[in-house]
Formats: sequence, structure tokens, C-alpha cells
Amino acid sequence: MKTIAIIGAGPGLGFSLAKTFGRRDFRIAMVSRTQEKLDQYAAELNRMGIEAQGFAADITNKMQLTRAFQQIKSTFGTIDVVEFSPHSGNVPVTNVLDTTDESVLHIFNNVVIGAINTARQIIPDMIERGEGTLLFTSDLSAMSPSPMFGNSGIAMSGLRNYILNLHERLLPLGVFVGHLSISPLIKKGTGFDPDQVAEAWYNLYEQREAAEETFPKGIMQVLN
Repeated sequence: MKTIAIIGAGPGLGFSLAKTFGRRDFRIAMVSRTQEKLDQYAAELNRMGIEAQGFAADITNKMQLTRAFQQIKSTFGTIDVVEFSPHSGNVPVTNVLDTTDESVLHIFNNVVIGAINTARQIIPDMIERGEGTLLFTSDLSAMSPSPMFGNSGIAMSGLRNYILNLHERLLPLGVFVGHLSISPLIKKGTGFDPDQVAEAWYNLYEQREAAEETFPKGIMQVLN
């Protein structure tokens, strides 16, 4: 049985990813700041017959994240897949004319620094084994500039640059790095339901062909 670590797990996409991969015989390790919430997610997944456990850590804190990964490895052994879902925290998205250094820095720390801290926890192990998968989620501001997303767009486009560079360097070493850029309209019970996003993620993981895709597929042609 394989293990996926979902970094930035929450009640939306993170929980949908846990269900989607769990139903395909994955054990689920979830990382976010609050242990109580993680325990609630794990209990619900366990009731579905999915083996899951939460490990609390602030993804911008390297010591906490290192401890969480050590605990995951101690509990589940090898980590086969890592999915990173960045979160901007409590900082609102700002129009480009209202963007300040502080508003960018807070989101950058969560999105880009969090991704780097996460990747560096697992890349050496995956290179040594010659296999593994890193999956990164962004929003559409990573793909196309929009004045409405002044601060988040800077962070998300930086994340995308990092992801694509990782993909190029790690693919020859047997490690697949994928990027899914999703619509900000994600909401349960709509055509942008997180369960559908999770299925799109699983398909990208399983096919291991494209370095990146959008959800919905082809949305950039519509927006452009």
C-alpha cells in the first residue's frame, strides 16, 4: 500500500484528495497547523475505511515540518506521493495597485517558501529510490497575470517557476513533478466541486505525462 502526504490539508480540496487517493488503496498523511481539525478529518476518513492520520505543523517553520515528515515516515514508512496545496493564510488578495511588500511577503512565505520547505523534505529520499511523485496546486494567477490578484499572482507565478524547474531536473531521475492550476471558483456542490478537482489530480498523477494542467481543462483558452 502506498502513502500520500497532503500538505496544507483542509476540509475542501485536501479532504477530497484524501478520499480520492484513499479509495485507490493509499494511506493518508495530512499536515496543517491544527491537530484537532486533522484528527477530525482522520476520524471521518477512517470511518470510510481509509487509513489516515494527521500531523500538525506550520509549513513555513522548517523545524515543525521536519518533525512532521519524520513522524509520517515513522508511522507509514515510505512516502510515495506528496501533494502541496498552498494557502495564503489570513492575508486578503489585493489589486495590483493596492499591493504592498507586506501583503506579498505573507503569501510568498506560505506558498513559495512552504513549497520549498516541503520539497526539500522528500526529494533526497525519492532520488535515492529512483521513484516518487510531487504534486503542487496553484490558482490560475500562476498561469496568467491578472491585476485583481496582485499579491497572490506574484507568489503563484513564483511557485509555478519552481515547479517546472523541479519537473525538468527530477524527471530523468525517476521522480515526477506535476502542477495543477485550479479555478478560484472551487466550491462543493457546483461544477467546480473539489471532488472533481481531486479526480483531475489523480488522473494527472496516474498518467505522469503532462508537467501541468488546469482545472477546468482548457479554461485558459476561454480566459484569454
